[in-house]
Amino acid sequence: MKKSANVTVSIVAAVGIAAGADQRLDPCSSTTFDEAACRAAIQNNGYCWNGRWVRLKYHYPFPYYYDTYWEFVTAGGVANPAVVGTCGPPRGGIWGAHGALARAGFGSTGACHSAHS
Repeated sequence: MKKSANVTVSIVAAVGIAAGADQRLDPCSSTTFDEAACRAAIQNNGYCWNGRWVRLKYHYPFPYYYDTYWEFVTAGGVANPAVVGTCGPPRGGIWGAHGALARAGFGSTGACHSAHS
């Protein structure tokens, strides 16, 4: 029994380390709040993390996230601002120019039309 318990603990620890290594820091989270990055993330529906675009729909306006951060700090919390990159939202590809999943097909029934073409 002791040997299987050690194996289980090792597997759980490895999974925990792997999960923590790829943890994204949201610039609107109380613990990693950055005002300019949060405003940009809300406006662009996402942010750049480790050179890749993280698509995220924020459900509240900026003041909500700022107030949540301020409550956290005034309660004694220490925020470490998230450092986000500058990769920007994807253009084209499967998401299309407007962030919607592009649809393709044959003929006019499956064509992807854009008002800005």
